[in-house]
Amino acid sequence: MAKRARQLLNQLKDDNFLNRLSQFEGSLSKVLSLGMIVVILAMIFDLAVVLATTVFTTPPGDFLGQPVLDLFGFFLSVLIALEILENITAYIQNHVVQVELVIATALTAVGRKIIILDLEKITGTTLIGLAIAIFALAISYWIVRTSHR
Repeated sequence: MAKRARQLLNQLKDDNFLNRLSQFEGSLSKVLSLGMIVVILAMIFDLAVVLATTVFTTPPGDFLGQPVLDLFGFFLSVLIALEILENITAYIQNHVVQVELVIATALTAVGRKIIILDLEKITGTTLIGLAIAIFALAISYWIVRTSHR
């Protein structure tokens, strides 16, 4: 009888610990999501400033070069931040990291890197590395996508 009581007591201690751990995890996820909202708002403000500055100070005919690529980089950075917030939100709701969303975010980040890449300053090895990263992420995305169907 005493052995059974000790087992029950230990079980309650383990459940209590797991409950507190789950509460801590949930609280931390909420703090991360609030921090991400602050980051996104700051990025949008920065994007608005850069957009206005670029539109009003770039001479006609020069806009379609590097200024547009810089703006695309800013837009994609905001989208990446939104995807990270979506991932945190999904984690809060389901307590599961959505691998498909993580891979899609990584693909967006590598795509952003390629879009804003200055080909005059980049080495061939870096290009090969980015190509391998895209290939690996695309294959991973395809595998995850087909396994979820």
